[in-house]
Amino acid sequence: MDRFTEELEPGYFQGFAVDRVILDEKTDLQHLVIFENRLFGRIMALDGIIQTTEKDEFIYHEMIAHVPLMSHAAPRRVLIVGGGDGGTLREVLRHPDVEHVVQVEIDAGVIDTCRRYFPNHSQGAFDNPRAEIIIDDGFDYVATSDQRFDVIITDSTDAVGPGAVLFSRDYYAGCRRCLADGGVLVTQNGVAFLQMYEVRPSAQYFSELFQDAHFYGAAVPTYVGGIMLFGWATDDMALRTVSIDTLRQRYSTRQLVTRYYTPDLHCGAFALPQYVIDGIRH
Repeated sequence: MDRFTEELEPGYFQGFAVDRVILDEKTDLQHLVIFENRLFGRIMALDGIIQTTEKDEFIYHEMIAHVPLMSHAAPRRVLIVGGGDGGTLREVLRHPDVEHVVQVEIDAGVIDTCRRYFPNHSQGAFDNPRAEIIIDDGFDYVATSDQRFDVIITDSTDAVGPGAVLFSRDYYAGCRRCLADGGVLVTQNGVAFLQMYEVRPSAQYFSELFQDAHFYGAAVPTYVGGIMLFGWATDDMALRTVSIDTLRQRYSTRQLVTRYYTPDLHCGAFALPQYVIDGIRH
């Protein structure tokens, strides 16, 4: 293999030079490939779709974690569904107020592989005493758990294969029942320019289930096609409009060190391009 080609949508593809194949195997649920590229470092793909790279993972993981956690005044309990590479768990655990994180990952093979080949993603997070790792289907977990969380983060693959059910109304309803009062749900919702079909149903379900339904964006180089969207759903209308002064104070108090996220960027991330606004409405 001298080149890895990803075709996210018919008629458009991107390619990466493969300097060295590190792993190419089938887990119990997915086809997993890890290879090295001179620009992006190690890259992981699941079922032919790029999931993460060493070079730019910090953008995605900081934005999916810090936006909801910084919006909440005192996030004590957090649920992560998916996120087997450990990057989101790493960022969540940077918040000293967080007392307990439950991570539910359907594929144990992804965690084992990433602990070995992407150790900088998790940086020991899987062994942190505040983290509880559960190998299970996230859909089933939110439907049956009696635990409540201040923040729920869905760090999933796209809406195909094992990740498809995590974009359903029933899944979002399960997340709602697992949220504590004043809690917020954030989800990975794809690249808006190419995957509006993935965004629209989530927007509709969020609006049906929550008082405040919106999206925010970040530019992640690996995920081609414009900004990546993160879903935002909560019954606390104040969380999305936390003042910049409050965010700056929390950032300082929690002693966060970030490479992409800033309080100013946090506020601006909720300002969406018109084509996204139009797409969500239709």
